Amino acid sequence: MTSSTNSPHASTRLYPLLFVALWSTGFIGAKFGLPDAEPLTFLTVRYVAVLVLMGAIAGLTRAPWPRSAAECLHIAVSGVLVHAVYLGGVFTAIGHGLPAGVTALVVGLQPVLTALGAGAWLGERVRPTQWLGLALGFAGVALVVAHKVAASVGSAALAQMLAPAVVALLGITAGTLYQKRFCPAFDLRTGSVIQFLPCLALTFVVARQTETMQVHWTGAFVFALGWLVLVLSLGAVSLLNVLIRRGSAVNVASLFYLTPPTTALIAWALFGETLTGLALVGMGVAVFGVWLARR
Repeated sequence: MTSSTNSPHASTRLYPLLFVALWSTGFIGAKFGLPDAEPLTFLTVRYVAVLVLMGAIAGLTRAPWPRSAAECLHIAVSGVLVHAVYLGGVFTAIGHGLPAGVTALVVGLQPVLTALGAGAWLGERVRPTQWLGLALGFAGVALVVAHKVAASVGSAALAQMLAPAVVALLGITAGTLYQKRFCPAFDLRTGSVIQFLPCLALTFVVARQTETMQVHWTGAFVFALGWLVLVLSLGAVSLLNVLIRRGSAVNVASLFYLTPPTTALIAWALFGETLTGLALVGMGVAVFGVWLARR
């Protein structure tokens, strides 16, 4: 009796770690896919693939749809902020030459902004130990990406390249707070369709105006597309929705501090990228900060 009651709870405790592991592999898509397609064009193709797949799953499993137009609207708005604005900003920044480390540092401010917004907008009380954890988490991220940031200082176009990353930061922060307040719970199958449909429309319109919309269907691009659709858009995004439903906005946002260290480890293991002693210290600081923020 005891083990059966505790098993589901024990398994859900792994969700945050699984989310971080999956979300951190997003750089694989950028590394392999962006050379063969412009950023927003790449995302447009990705959204089409996600909609076809999730639409089929929702239809075959007869998943329930929201009961009201207002609920659909809230889910759609959260999707545009979390996916279209955030991913569009990140992919555009990297596509324009902003190093992934600098992008990670900018987006790494998200837990702090979320904590500020959670108190004002959601009425969540952020304890002093959580603020300390958030500060340590950001410091850890800064140490992990310090050498990449230092290599980018002095670039004349750096300020211009930073703009999309800042837009991404504001999008993921606003999206997390909006979803937690207005639509924390919805069916993940039909909800994904509702979230990604306006993302496709918005991204396609902007891509048509700003890009050539050309795609080179190489093996690397197909691999990157499949990875981002199956692992990120279906796996990691579904876990993110579950975490937003079950936890506080601050707890969920703090997990994003673990993304740059995990990404650095994966890049070191797979691509032989440099991993400095300072980065290792930063990883430890970030992990401790997240643990403190989520206590």
